[in-house]
Amino acid sequence: MPDPEKQAKLLAELRRDQEIHQNTYRARALKLFPHVCGRCKREFSGKRLQELTVHHKDHNFKNNPNDGSNWELLCIYCHEDEHDKTFSKGLHDEPGNRLPPSTIFNPFGALDGLFKQDGDNTK
Repeated sequence: MPDPEKQAKLLAELRRDQEIHQNTYRARALKLFPHVCGRCKREFSGKRLQELTVHHKDHNFKNNPNDGSNWELLCIYCHEDEHDKTFSKGLHDEPGNRLPPSTIFNPFGALDGLFKQDGDNTK
C-alpha cells in the first residue's frame, strides 16, 4: 500500500499540473473556438485533437489576449505552411522578430572568389 504522504504529494502535483495546463493559451483557445482548422476546415476530435495548434495572427507568441483575438486554430500542416509563407516573405525580419544571424559555416561561401581571377572574362 502506498505511503499516504507520498500519495497526497503526488495528487497535489497532478492538480497543480492540471491547473497550469488549463491556463495555457492552447487550452483557452480550444475552449473558445470550434475544433476546426481555420484554413483547411477539417474537424478534429479525440486523439486527433493534438494535431490542432494555436497560430498567433501577429506572429507574437507573447500576445495572448483573453478573448483570443490574436489566435486561430490551424492543423499542424496548415500551421507549418503558414510559417513557411511568412518566412519566405521576410516577415520574421520585422523589429522584435529578428532572427539571429546564421552561425552555420558554409564551406562554399568563398567559392565564387576562387574562380574569378583578375582579367577573367568567363561571364
